Amino acid sequence: MAAVAVRAAVGLAMALCAALVVVPLLALTLRVPLRTLADQLGQRVVIEALVLSAQASLSATAAVVALGLPTAYLLATRTFPGKKVVEVVLDLPMVLPPTVAGLALLLAFGRAGLAGRLLQLFGLSIPFTTLAVVIAQTFMALPFFIGPVRAGIASLDPRAQEVARTLGATEWYGFWRVVLPLSVPAIVAGTAMAGARALGEFGATITFAGNLPGVTQTMPLAVYVELQRDLDTAITLSVLLLLVSFGLLLALRMGRAGPGR
Repeated sequence: MAAVAVRAAVGLAMALCAALVVVPLLALTLRVPLRTLADQLGQRVVIEALVLSAQASLSATAAVVALGLPTAYLLATRTFPGKKVVEVVLDLPMVLPPTVAGLALLLAFGRAGLAGRLLQLFGLSIPFTTLAVVIAQTFMALPFFIGPVRAGIASLDPRAQEVARTLGATEWYGFWRVVLPLSVPAIVAGTAMAGARALGEFGATITFAGNLPGVTQTMPLAVYVELQRDLDTAITLSVLLLLVSFGLLLALRMGRAGPGR
């Protein structure tokens, strides 16, 4: 009887968990008919937000990979003083309120900010520009890439790298020919997670980059604005974000499962 009760409790918890996620998403997707959804896609605000979100999130994801891959490799293969502190700092954007992150970026890169004053000497102003959107998305998405890639590299069999070294391979050669190919699943997973996080970023973006149509107004920001004046447009943008995020996560799961599984 105890085992039956435990299974029932677990089943109930899973059902409630699924319902908590599925019901709101189902309500969103069923709110607007497909014909109305197709008509809304032609609106200028939708097209501008879609194009800007695609450009910014792809740029941010590329920056995340370029910065995060060597960082993840270093954290996975080296021990140095203060390593735990570095790991905590790099993970902070995952738990930091996005508006706080945006404010921190503003105070860092604003005209009177720590780095902003130096940038002003070169005539550069980052806040409230498309570049600010990319920086905010990169800041928030970095830990979603570094975490899985670091774990993936750390889980590799060290004997493969040792064999490469005994054959005279440099560490750089071993990274490109041994570590990188074996870490592809983790890199793909981290890239997908970072891309989805960048695409859905709101709080840091609106605080640091503002909400300027065609310049900094990404799809999440456009949803917020249109929610107050055109519900159908807000739902259209929300459904698009939902579909893209679902596609990224589905591709990630299928890639992990592999063919025939």
